[in-house]
Amino acid sequence: MTTLTTFTARLNDGTDQALDHYEGQVALVVNVASNCGFTPQYQGLQALYEQYRAQGFVVLAFPCNQFGSQEPGDATQIRDFCDTRFRITFPLFDKIDVNGPKAHPLFQWLKSEKRGLLGSEAIKWNFTKFLVGKDGRVIKRYSPTTAPADLEKDIVAALEGTS
Repeated sequence: MTTLTTFTARLNDGTDQALDHYEGQVALVVNVASNCGFTPQYQGLQALYEQYRAQGFVVLAFPCNQFGSQEPGDATQIRDFCDTRFRITFPLFDKIDVNGPKAHPLFQWLKSEKRGLLGSEAIKWNFTKFLVGKDGRVIKRYSPTTAPADLEKDIVAALEGTS
């Protein structure tokens, strides 16, 4: 069975990270961008990470430039932006595609597991979020307009094993 831990992704520093590193944790996988109207969600994502990290929660952020070219920077520029503007401490991965023929296999799987509005697989914009349970399976997909704070109840349920 395919789960989150099946995949490998390149971290922002260029090293490959087997996602089995996060086995047994609740993960929020998000496609992010630096120049988006939803970019302030980084602050909410960091707050959730700080609040629930010790309980086994992690945010996995994947920069993407497919929506309005809102993530044009290279890895260093993206890291500097996140560090300076939002002081994020959760894992930041290398820029990827989330849709189309070059979509990262992780996002191909996430989209096939939980479809969006009207049954669409395609990710519509930056800051689409996927909540993954301790078992590595997708629990829920959230639209870009869903604020990180609005996920708290679902995150707690996943951490407690009641989702």
